[in-house]
Amino acid sequence: MRSSPSTVALLSPLAALAALNLFLADVRDGLGPFLGVFLQEKSWSPSEIGLVMTLGGLAGMAATMPMGALVDASRAKRAIIVIGSAAILAASMTILALPNFGAVAVAQAVNGIAAAVLLPAIAGLTLGLVGPAGFDHQLGRNEAFNHAGNILAAVLAGVLGWWFGLPAVFALLGAMAVLGALSALMIPADAIDHEAARGGASTPTVAGEARPGRESIGGLLREPALVTAAITFGLFHLGNAAMLPLFGQAMVATAGADPSALTATTVVVAQAAMIPMALIAAKLGQQRGYRLVLLLALAALPVRGVIAAAAVHYGAFWALVPVQLLDGVGAGLLGVATPGVVARILAGSGRFNFGLGFVMTAQGIGASLSTLLGGVVAQQLGYPTAFLVLGGVALLAAGAYFIGGCPGGTGSRRGGTVPLPEPAGA
Repeated sequence: MRSSPSTVALLSPLAALAALNLFLADVRDGLGPFLGVFLQEKSWSPSEIGLVMTLGGLAGMAATMPMGALVDASRAKRAIIVIGSAAILAASMTILALPNFGAVAVAQAVNGIAAAVLLPAIAGLTLGLVGPAGFDHQLGRNEAFNHAGNILAAVLAGVLGWWFGLPAVFALLGAMAVLGALSALMIPADAIDHEAARGGASTPTVAGEARPGRESIGGLLREPALVTAAITFGLFHLGNAAMLPLFGQAMVATAGADPSALTATTVVVAQAAMIPMALIAAKLGQQRGYRLVLLLALAALPVRGVIAAAAVHYGAFWALVPVQLLDGVGAGLLGVATPGVVARILAGSGRFNFGLGFVMTAQGIGASLSTLLGGVVAQQLGYPTAFLVLGGVALLAAGAYFIGGCPGGTGSRRGGTVPLPEPAGA
């Protein structure tokens, strides 16, 4: 009997990948919303809390493309996931032990950089395990387990935090990071096709031998379809990111909603909706490409804005459910569509993870500006108008998508030799 760690595992590779997505779902965000509460208990001012959170976000945004390039170049993707998880855990423990501004600012920067490498690393690992033909289906499974992990973490954090206080949330984060790292190590190293993992294709040399296809980074950044995708996703997040925190503020201010109950409800409703949406997006992407998926996600945003505006105007707390269900629709669909579209556009380029980092950077810029846009409009014209403006940004995103030629269909825009699934009945 062989006992090599690359051939003996407690879980199959895809089961280990599912466990990886389940446990790392919450780890990627570090302490998330609990960070502000923890620092507030340590007598931090709102401006100080906002500043360190912004520093972490900026560090992550700056690191996204370099980390994607690292994943493309590396054959140690499992080690990258383990190191990234360990870095987030170490940074979070530093915040617990040394809650002063300098230490927390550095820890948040480390968190942002580590989180920036985890998503492309998991996407690349997935592509390397299942190949392009199975990528769409597996993306849906990944996102379903990811959202289930967010729900599990939110419930456990709420219960443990209530029973034992905020330090228990740190312990939960540590446990999930360890389980996520173990899940990554259960994936056999020899099960990963690293050429497929970076969206590469073999092209013939003069001698007739195969060599990996690699495109220059400059050429990739000039790819019209990739730029269109980045603008589309960036505009979606410009309209979407601020809607939930702004809706929470509006409902607390106008309807007297309880902040704790509101936060818990928003998380559970949205994440629960994202699970079926992720599976639907994967099915549609596999059969028809991602154009319909993108348009459905973009259509959900203005409807959500109209309902949120009406709910705030009439003080209808019950509207939280449809508002968050639509959040689940948009985010659930795009969670699958984002890597799926990039994989199609860059098939054969050998730069899939760098391209994914480029699109994620655009998303981060849009999300960062979203809170500024929503806050300014809400202060000047009121909450209902802010929701209508944020929802209307989806129309700009749809316009950019159509003008750019609607990338993300059933084939590669680059003529790469990587096979892609054909539409049903083709």
